[in-house]
Amino acid sequence: MNLLSSARSVRIFRGDAAEEQAPGGSGLARALDQGGADALVALLADGADGVELEDADVTIRVERSGGGARVSTRWSTGEHHVQDVPMVTRGRPVRDLVAALHDPARALRWHDGRWWEGEGPAELVVPAMRADQLGAPSFRADHGVRYNYVAGAMAGGIASPELVTAMSRAGYLGYFGAGGLPVEAVRDGVRAIKTAVGEKPAGFNLLHNPAEPGVEEATVDLFLEHGCHEVDASAFMGLTPAVVRYRLHGIHEVDGRIVTPNRVSAKVSRPEVAEPFLRPAPAKLLDGLVAAGHLTARQAELARKVPVAEDITAEADSGGHTDRRPLSVLVPLFRRLSARIATEEGYAVRPRIGAAGGIGDPSTIAAALTLGADYVMTGSINQAAFEAGTSGTVREMLAQAGYADVTMGPAPDMFEMGVQVQVLSRGTMYAQRAARLYEVYRAYASIDDIPVADRERIEKQILQRPLADVWAETEAFWAGRDPRELERARTDRRHQMALCFRWYLGLSSRWARAGDTARKRDYQIWCGPAMGLFNDWVRGTWLEPLPSRSVVTIADAMMHGACVALRVQIATAGPALVPEAAWRVEPWRAPAA
Repeated sequence: MNLLSSARSVRIFRGDAAEEQAPGGSGLARALDQGGADALVALLADGADGVELEDADVTIRVERSGGGARVSTRWSTGEHHVQDVPMVTRGRPVRDLVAALHDPARALRWHDGRWWEGEGPAELVVPAMRADQLGAPSFRADHGVRYNYVAGAMAGGIASPELVTAMSRAGYLGYFGAGGLPVEAVRDGVRAIKTAVGEKPAGFNLLHNPAEPGVEEATVDLFLEHGCHEVDASAFMGLTPAVVRYRLHGIHEVDGRIVTPNRVSAKVSRPEVAEPFLRPAPAKLLDGLVAAGHLTARQAELARKVPVAEDITAEADSGGHTDRRPLSVLVPLFRRLSARIATEEGYAVRPRIGAAGGIGDPSTIAAALTLGADYVMTGSINQAAFEAGTSGTVREMLAQAGYADVTMGPAPDMFEMGVQVQVLSRGTMYAQRAARLYEVYRAYASIDDIPVADRERIEKQILQRPLADVWAETEAFWAGRDPRELERARTDRRHQMALCFRWYLGLSSRWARAGDTARKRDYQIWCGPAMGLFNDWVRGTWLEPLPSRSVVTIADAMMHGACVALRVQIATAGPALVPEAAWRVEPWRAPAA
């Protein structure tokens, strides 16, 4: 029971000044019995020289006396008692709870009806927090980073060498967006990153390519050639020889411990896709790699004891390839799956689970960690960073996006399969136009079967050139990349139509990255609702202007804010109401060097 609120009147003395309060309470004697001398001395902790409390039954006066405190108690019966008690250090009372919660370095505690800083008794503690303590410590140790925050691989080089380099130098992990780039462009990006950061942590994307498995194999060759030890495997629907070969390259044993030089982080959204990555590679794939000379028999034996991926990123409602599943379902589901498989397989350490998709402000990081995520991965919000490999026009469009300004449209790399990607809808017609092409592809067996009126509309409104010209460009492209596609197109006229339509889908993302203003209405911009959440969070703050949005300043602000959000959550478990202002976590800015 609080002594102050139990008194009918209170007088607080500071020097010659006296402050009077009238709580109007009763039961001061009962509150004194419960709190004891410590509660009385605590009344002086905020710098007061003396405090006098009174109700109908008793008057209590506490005042400083030498190194301690003197307590005088006068009862209504006339009885009077004086006691000298030592001053116990109880810390400092918190005067501004919002400011205190928003400073993660300040440990707080709730005791005797109020918030305190410093050592002392507590019914509830809000610990000090640091951004480099959030998430699983093993993630930081294994990857050699300071923070459990990852900048995900945005395909087409949007997650650029500059972005990955900036993250690496700041103690974060970033993945180069190699997916969708020609192998030579991937090679240039790898070289640029390696030159810039040396052996510091840096990751590279391995995008599943069912249409061109040879590209997947060539990308793995390139990564192995250049000593790339961190790969983000994305858009996989199952294990392939390429990703398993990368993971197990160089596996060996040291003093009875299995060492795998290469790490795989698999970004998935379904348990049935996650499970093969959580388990050791299947015998059939291992036998094939041994037969091809990629593994020795002993290495294959060791491979049966390690998971294909040490990190599984639960991809929820993200930009690009996505199943739009809720993060609040995926993270607990995957964590339990990982724990179960670790037990079944006898792993010493459970594969870690990360959270991606919808991570757009500090509260979503705090929520992901509370759900059990070992680390978080951001994507959409980094496209507006000035290191991202995209155009200023796209950055401006993204900075205006709301959470609902996204939609689904056909995926360029899996067009024939009907797979879709999540894209920005505000300011672009890509989703509608690409969907129209897919409808035509499904409805007709060849270009020649398309009704004249429909064909003319497609040529004028979408392709903006005759289909014959599109096919000529498409033919020249595949002649240099994979002539087998042309051979198939000669006998399968629907495939020829698909290749022509994929010309539009493929170029639409390039027009966006290049900032081709003539094709702005056709921009394919991969984006999830997290972009709108981020824009709402930074509105009116220093982080709203695009020039302020470095991938590192975004990461720092997000992780610092996550500490604040977690502290606010803890504080709400106490008996006192936490001010609404505490939930408004302003973007943190690193002090100037």
